[in-house]
Amino acid sequence: MLESATADLPDDVDSLRALLAESRLENHRLRSTLIYRDAQIEKLLLQLARLKRMQFGAKSEKLDREIEQLELLIEELQTPSAVPPRASTADAATEKAVPARRPLPEHLPRESIVHAPAAACPSCGGALRVIGEDISEMLDYVPAHWKVIRHVRPKCACDACQKIVQAEAPSRPIPRGIAAPGLLAHVLVAKYCDSLPLHRQAEMYARDGVEIERSTLADWVGGSAALLAPLVERLGAHVMSAAKLHADDTPVPVLSPGRGQTKTGRLWTYVRDDRPAGSTLPPAVFFQYTPDRKGEHPRQHLKSFAGTLQADGYAGFHHLYETDRIREAACWAHVRRKFFDIHQAHQSPIAKAALDRIAALYAVEKDIRGKPPDVRQQHRQSRAGPLLAEMKEWLTATLGTLSAKSELAVAIRYATTRWPALTRYRDDGNLEIDNNAAERALRIVALGRKNYLFCGSDAGGERAAAIYSLIGTAKLNGLNPEAYLRDVISRIADHPANRIDELLPWNHAEATR
Repeated sequence: MLESATADLPDDVDSLRALLAESRLENHRLRSTLIYRDAQIEKLLLQLARLKRMQFGAKSEKLDREIEQLELLIEELQTPSAVPPRASTADAATEKAVPARRPLPEHLPRESIVHAPAAACPSCGGALRVIGEDISEMLDYVPAHWKVIRHVRPKCACDACQKIVQAEAPSRPIPRGIAAPGLLAHVLVAKYCDSLPLHRQAEMYARDGVEIERSTLADWVGGSAALLAPLVERLGAHVMSAAKLHADDTPVPVLSPGRGQTKTGRLWTYVRDDRPAGSTLPPAVFFQYTPDRKGEHPRQHLKSFAGTLQADGYAGFHHLYETDRIREAACWAHVRRKFFDIHQAHQSPIAKAALDRIAALYAVEKDIRGKPPDVRQQHRQSRAGPLLAEMKEWLTATLGTLSAKSELAVAIRYATTRWPALTRYRDDGNLEIDNNAAERALRIVALGRKNYLFCGSDAGGERAAAIYSLIGTAKLNGLNPEAYLRDVISRIADHPANRIDELLPWNHAEATR
């Protein structure tokens, strides 16, 4: 075979050199093709792993069945039989002590049922006197109940001048509406906090014998949003006056009028929360709705903001950093997520090494959470500074060993191209290492999106943004959202406009302590 292969080769040196050069070019082309195909395969495998985690992770029917069987088994083991077996004295002595129960919450109302013995002694018939008592408590559930509030305004006539006198009718949250503040607050919290769509609420109310049309509930939501609009506006002003904001956005399906289809709107969240830096200023979250994701929207939202914006790598934010008014602080959680996906898909040692280095940065943050900014800055510069310098060198050196189109190379370039923004937190104790504050604020939207299917219109998206803002801020300030909204809705119609700040969640919390 060797003789047949060499028989076709030319005899002169120039022809051999030309043939060798042509072979080298062909080898280079084939090698480039293989590298490209390997990168594509790696990318597709990563996408497949992500899809499998989405499709066959927590939603797996097989896994669901296994979980159900385990839950049934646990329930069966935890449920005592109707006739417990009789235990011997020896068994009772060796039986393990039952863990002490937690006391029932003190704030719950108590209803006492007195079980008095007979009036006379059953042995001798003598009179009995109380020498003490034993009290045991059981926890019960009373279903939610409805009531009708009747506002009665007697008419009085003056015998002297025949003038008729009557008290003014109290204000209603919604003009001519039958819903009291407590019901309106319950509907809003059920929809926007507990993710119960209005049609499901209507079905639940019908089971109690109260028929309320879904369209009526929708009118109540719209009327409540209009009533609360001045308060939401003041909340937004408070958020935008911060020196640092967390920002993020998420898609929401919105019904497109006349087409019977949905389009994709966006809910943007802006979070002011400096508690991790030891601040006592009240935290707040401000949502905004837009019909699309154009970069002009965050520019409009942040027109009055000046400071540092902690956000992801969305291109629509980039034009905000072109002036000195807003500085960029990037998110290490986004960097970590890219390496985590690669490690989950391929068990890559390089991705694992990157995750370990990022974990070391977060270990520093754990130790300084809640400390003053100057303390945080000192610890970061002394402890995280060297770690960041080593990581930059390692990322740069590792990138040179990878195919430019590989997923690892993409993840590394994502970090290195944002390095100044990723390391800005090191020298500013007011900043955070990531943008998780904004992502936490959006979780309630993600849950609601699964249940609602879509918003009814752009106006519905704006109403959702307003109510999400109040509920999210109430929760950040440790308030029960329903109790807060019930009180605010009962007062805001008659509240002086120049004192609207009194109804903001943190001021409400101070007033009710």
